Amino acid sequence: MDAFYVNVYILDHAQDGDIPLVVGGRPDQRGVVASASYEARKLGIRSAMPTSHAMRLCPQLKIVPANWPRIRECSAEVMEILTAFGPLEQVSVDEAYLDLTEQTQPKEIAANIQTAVKEKTRLPCSVGLATSKLVAKIASDYDKPEGFTIITPGSEATFLAPLPTRAIWGIGPRTAKRLAEMGVQTCGQLAAIDSDLLEAELGRQAEALIHRAQGIDKRQVQVVRGPAKSISQEWTFSKDVSDPAILREQLQKMCSSVARSLQKRNLIAHTVTVKFRWDDFTTFTRQKSLAVGIDREAEIYHLASAIWQENWPGNPPLRLLGVGVSNLENPDVRQLGFNFENEP
Repeated sequence: MDAFYVNVYILDHAQDGDIPLVVGGRPDQRGVVASASYEARKLGIRSAMPTSHAMRLCPQLKIVPANWPRIRECSAEVMEILTAFGPLEQVSVDEAYLDLTEQTQPKEIAANIQTAVKEKTRLPCSVGLATSKLVAKIASDYDKPEGFTIITPGSEATFLAPLPTRAIWGIGPRTAKRLAEMGVQTCGQLAAIDSDLLEAELGRQAEALIHRAQGIDKRQVQVVRGPAKSISQEWTFSKDVSDPAILREQLQKMCSSVARSLQKRNLIAHTVTVKFRWDDFTTFTRQKSLAVGIDREAEIYHLASAIWQENWPGNPPLRLLGVGVSNLENPDVRQLGFNFENEP
């Protein structure tokens, strides 16, 4: 979907349809841009940018909060439309894969999908059609808004070649920087690099990255999504915090939320992770693992608190604190917990 949060808002506020607009948090509370209108993007405003920075780029920028009930309602409507066209894998509220392998005229079907979504929801979307999820995803982003990009079989590597390496999933800022230091800035250069040379620099992921740069991706559309691999919560403070009481209280709130999410999914976790971020955006995580899985607030908080106390130096103050659980499983039998603090 194109600028989904913004366009959902415009459905109910048509008068704001042609102004610089973002959905995000307030500038005075360290809010960030969740979605930017294309009028705002022309001014250099992007998702994940602090709204305070966005306001400096465009003082007349309009900032509105996300209307999550309306966003979810529109998302469900879009996904219901898509299911009529083939097997569906929803990956977020505004993105999905459709498997058109069995369709004899996939180009016409893809065009019909785009038209149906716009006519039935009044929301714009972009479509990418290709032989793999990797290339289809990149194609869907290639000509937004309301783009329609078809990558015919055999032309995947040619399509990807001039694009920056960051276009490939699995390549973040750090990996892209390391590749650039090797003289590799485009997918074409990555596709052609000597695998031994790249492996010496990046290790075991080297071969997979080369294949992706060549357009090779054997992942299938997963109609039934698997269980969550991790659950996390994080909180950016409106002002940097060094008061341990405030940090401890926020940590407990997040542990409570994570515990509820585990219990709702009937999952237990074997690993607890705490995330720290300082005022200069330096970020690191620390974790502890248990042989016996846990799903209760007190158990998660006990472990998270221990990690926090062991790794928080007290200064400089924290900008962000987060807690997460991973190594999840859906157990047939649960081990009983004991509250030793209340022993008679």
